[in-house]
Amino acid sequence: MANITVCCRFRPLSSKEKTDNGDSVCIRNIDAETFVFKDDKEEEFAFGFDRVFYDESLQSDVYQFLALPIVRAGAVNAINGTIITYGQTGAGKTYSMEGASILECDDLKKGLLPRVVAGLFECIKSADESAKYMVKLSMVEIYMEKVRDLLDLSKDNILIKESKSHGILLSGVTEITISEPTEALQSLSNGVVNRAVGETQMNMASSRSHCIYIFTVQQALAEKRIKTGKVILVDLAGSEKVEKTGAEGKVLEEAKTINKSLSALGNVINALTCGPSTKATHIPYRDSKLTRILQDALGGTCRTALLCCCSPSPLNATETLSTLRFGTRAKHIKSAPFVNQSEDKLAKRHKTDSPTKDESCGRILNRLRERLDIEDVELLEELFILEGILFDPNSVEDLESAYEDVTSQTISSLQQAVEELRFTIEELKCENKALKARIAAAERVSTVNKETQKNASVVQKTSDILNFFTSWFGLSPLFKMLK
Repeated sequence: MANITVCCRFRPLSSKEKTDNGDSVCIRNIDAETFVFKDDKEEEFAFGFDRVFYDESLQSDVYQFLALPIVRAGAVNAINGTIITYGQTGAGKTYSMEGASILECDDLKKGLLPRVVAGLFECIKSADESAKYMVKLSMVEIYMEKVRDLLDLSKDNILIKESKSHGILLSGVTEITISEPTEALQSLSNGVVNRAVGETQMNMASSRSHCIYIFTVQQALAEKRIKTGKVILVDLAGSEKVEKTGAEGKVLEEAKTINKSLSALGNVINALTCGPSTKATHIPYRDSKLTRILQDALGGTCRTALLCCCSPSPLNATETLSTLRFGTRAKHIKSAPFVNQSEDKLAKRHKTDSPTKDESCGRILNRLRERLDIEDVELLEELFILEGILFDPNSVEDLESAYEDVTSQTISSLQQAVEELRFTIEELKCENKALKARIAAAERVSTVNKETQKNASVVQKTSDILNFFTSWFGLSPLFKMLK
């Protein structure tokens, strides 16, 4: 097992930082892997990473060291890989990921995304000519703890599911088949436009969501087998301090949700790196949508690279120190990626010597019925058929394996359904509480209005009686004097 790759990148000083604090910086370069950091109390700390990219580093340097090994493995060798950018708001995460622009950008400023796209197709082009490849693109964002499809905005609450054979999946997410880099970049550009952004005092276009780009590369092999590799890029929203960003209203609520999910990410990192008892420690992946989606990347089943983006200014020393410590902890995470290879299930179901889909499902359902002592298993059948869990076991061993997979995935699906139901119930409770408060307020207003109308009626009647008596007895002048 190897550790995940962790790099650090310091952007150049911003114009605001130069105006407020001159050209002073809080880091001292040692070499390409180490540096000394000075905090706001003038205390010095030495940090070491797999690579440190200083302010003069090029976008191509970051890609070559951080992303290219993952791209090659994912495109040709079917090994899943994840690249994550992390840091405070305004630290250069989105620039590192996208560059100045995804579509119109010179070679020097191109970010990881366009370079990954080009790298994927270059690897495929240089591979064995007899191999057939298919590349698919998905793009989602986690905004206010909801997973939204950026390629189809009608899908604004995508469910996260888990498969024993395929890991974490986004149910129903849009997948676009791309055949060339230009087509992929256009789709990415369209998706980026749909991403939630907002203005703060630290960033004119601050990302208000975590954005996830998923490239799936499928390779058809001999004997009707397929290899599938995923290259996932994650542009995290930046951690924020309200006193610095000046966030209020909707932007403040977004910041609270962002910080909460990043805190959950930190808790997962701590649980994974807490020492020899890690295996016995509960890993809180389900505490946020972000950590749930990153479960495979952090859990060690794929190659993972983390880019910690930082400001070199003493004005942001506290946030930079926090980012560096996060990267240091993450560097202790172990990974053991493997090749994702399976038989083409579609072709398998068409074998003449194999059972039909209905026969296969029937055999597994019978086994479930026997083991679980359940008479009616129609719900389970719907669950694993909808999940695409189809098997054609030809032996007792295959049937036993299929049973284990179906049971595991069915339980996982049920757990996910329960989790979503619990979340929905909590939302409904909050809405119900707010509705009761509005009803109570409306009732109070109604009561006040009724009392006001009643008092007005009494006053009117009293005035009418006084007017009657004064006019009848000719006391109007005297009454006016008394009034």
